[in-house]
Amino acid sequence: MFQQGLSGLNAASKSLDVIGNNVANASTVGFKSTEAQFADLYANSLNGVAGTRAGIGVTVARLAQQFTQGNIETTNNPLDISINGDGFFRMSVDGAIQYTRNGQFLLDKTGTIINAQGAALTGYLTNKDGVILQGAPVPLKIDMSDLPPVETTEANFQINLSSTSTLPKKSPFDASDPETYTKQTVIPVYDSLGNQHTMGIYYVSRGSGDWDVYAANDGVQVDSKAVMTAAAADATITTARGDYLKAIAAGVNDNGEITNARAAYVNALSANITGQLTALGNVPQRVLDAVANVTTAQLANGSATPETIDAAFQAAVNVPAQKIGSLAFSTSGQLDTTNSMTLPVTINLPIFPDNGAELTMHIATTFNGTTQYGSATSEKNSTQNGYAAQSLVRFATDANGVIQGQYSEGASRALGQVVLADFASVDNLIPLGNNMWSESSGSGVPRIGTAGEGGFGQLRAASVESSNVDLTEQLVDMITAQRVYQANAQTIKTEDSILQTLVNLR
Repeated sequence: MFQQGLSGLNAASKSLDVIGNNVANASTVGFKSTEAQFADLYANSLNGVAGTRAGIGVTVARLAQQFTQGNIETTNNPLDISINGDGFFRMSVDGAIQYTRNGQFLLDKTGTIINAQGAALTGYLTNKDGVILQGAPVPLKIDMSDLPPVETTEANFQINLSSTSTLPKKSPFDASDPETYTKQTVIPVYDSLGNQHTMGIYYVSRGSGDWDVYAANDGVQVDSKAVMTAAAADATITTARGDYLKAIAAGVNDNGEITNARAAYVNALSANITGQLTALGNVPQRVLDAVANVTTAQLANGSATPETIDAAFQAAVNVPAQKIGSLAFSTSGQLDTTNSMTLPVTINLPIFPDNGAELTMHIATTFNGTTQYGSATSEKNSTQNGYAAQSLVRFATDANGVIQGQYSEGASRALGQVVLADFASVDNLIPLGNNMWSESSGSGVPRIGTAGEGGFGQLRAASVESSNVDLTEQLVDMITAQRVYQANAQTIKTEDSILQTLVNLR
């Protein structure tokens, strides 16, 4: 007789437990509220007549979690991530995989992204070039190492060269004399060790839409530096030149030491420097001749000393640069690729003095977007593809889960990508506590993917998904559950009164 009332009390008590748990987690990030679902009970009886059996109470049929979207709230932690839409973060707990909607993350001492319980966020790592390596998800670890330098191999100069430009006041071209060229543009370029140099391009108007183009590195004309670099780099030349200067300093020539040393030096220059300078490009023959014969006059009149040899050598190589090519423009102001130099043109920029990097930078140079209009000569946008070594400054996750690292000199590189998981039946996931769930036979196997694709929601950095508990609704449900509990208690009290009456009939 009391069974219906007792089951009602148990059901109401369970409902209050669920409501209390929801209210307690109203501020828990990523929490999903639970709803108590009930079912009525009937006793099986062979003698029962349809429509005449009374129920025997109520039972808790299921505690159903509600996987509705919670509000997105911004935070001050760049490692916080929220999911706007379907999906779960895939976490590794000592090798076991669990799932969560709580995106409050931090870094451990190894750079691994973890949550407050130490579970590691999983995803795809990248190689040294920032290419995402898709495959089996692994714990995400932020690479804190410096970004290695990238040598400049490509450059593009975009400029408008005024069609009204006059010819330079002086000729020939000299990078140190602004009156020998019309316009100079410069961009920073980087050698193999990431040392910065200044690549300069000089434009010399020749009238009728024609321009000569010259190049310099760190303000030194390319061919002048090429001679110095090649001569300094060749061990045979360096040794022969040193022996020659020592012989002159000694001042003895009884056995032909000076003559022999000079011959060795000149032969070394003639035999070896030409090939090196040819590889560097654009070195005039007169420079080669001057270098090879730099001491002839001084030897003839007896004035040669180590100091005069050095001065003569410097003077021989410090000659006007030769142009790397020319640019021609059509009557519409566009670059005439038929009559201009073949692009890209490889400009070989020697590095002097030697700093341990590759001695020459080979830069494929273009002039895409360069025009000749009537407006003033002005640089538009010059670019190059190198940069110096850089340290990691910050990182952030984009809407697709790609963790982009930002470096001290402005470069960026992908450091990894967060993966998401989803299930055919999220209602059958097993709650584990700590905002975690595990898969079950009823949920189906997880479907792995990336945010923004294949039905997965998008990610948002520096934000979290708040609990989806509606406090107003829970408080109203609490009042209802309390009334239900009181009503069931009243049925028990009424049953007790009836039994007491029956007892008193004796």
